[in-house]
Amino acid sequence: MAEAHTKNHDYHLVEPSPWPFLGGVGAFVFALGAIGFMKSVQGTEFVLFGMNLTGWGLFAIGLLVILYVMFGWWRDTINESHQGHHTRVVSLHLRYGMLLFIASEVMFFVAWFWAYFDAALFAGEAIQFSRVEATGGHWPPDGIETFDPWHLPLLNTLILLCSGTTVTWAHHAMLHEDREGLKWGLTLTVLLGVLFTICQVYEYGHAAFGFSGNIYGATFYMATGFHGFHVVVGTIFLAVCLGRALAGQFTKEKHFGFEAAAWYWHFVDVVWLFLFVAIYIWGAGTPAAH
Repeated sequence: MAEAHTKNHDYHLVEPSPWPFLGGVGAFVFALGAIGFMKSVQGTEFVLFGMNLTGWGLFAIGLLVILYVMFGWWRDTINESHQGHHTRVVSLHLRYGMLLFIASEVMFFVAWFWAYFDAALFAGEAIQFSRVEATGGHWPPDGIETFDPWHLPLLNTLILLCSGTTVTWAHHAMLHEDREGLKWGLTLTVLLGVLFTICQVYEYGHAAFGFSGNIYGATFYMATGFHGFHVVVGTIFLAVCLGRALAGQFTKEKHFGFEAAAWYWHFVDVVWLFLFVAIYIWGAGTPAAH
């Protein structure tokens, strides 16, 4: 009987898990709550099947469920690795999954770049079916004072480039079993990520244009804002890796969690370089005086 249950393959057949179901429920509640939250911001109501879902309550519940699922699912994945279930085949497939996720993120940002270049390269075309003002036939539109790319945007670029070097330092330190180098490299990367976010918030607070009312502001904030969100996610990702590194959970042979975080962070770096060149430099107009 024991021989019938002997594992003679490199694949991991996971135990029944509640996380996919709970994740779907959380995403559904989160989506309904997001609609209710946005409706409340607009001053209108969101009524579904006689229930008034306007407000932020349902949104918060959905978000908490999603965060709980993320914590529980990834905790189980880490435990499965410690139990020896992550064979070479399983580790390879985890890497394939992370690469496909990053590829989907690339296409996500392609959409925002597409919107930006469509408005910039065809500035003379009339903008129909929208509430934004026309561009005046050129880019940036009339009345838009853009950021000087060689001040705060350049500083943010240098911060992210430095963070890319520190996370690479941490990765190489781990491969050479240098625990101190791993900890300090991750610590500096997290601090640089926080510093970038602070500079981005400061920049937004001193912008001479808003999100609504003009196509430049809409495309600028959607592209740079979603990148900023990814920086926050990446910073949290690396902070968790720092905690795991301090707990001694990463080894030279077993460190996919940190490797995935490093890949994600390098992706964030590369996207920012494209944003800096396309939006801040190529799309620069009259810098705002601050």
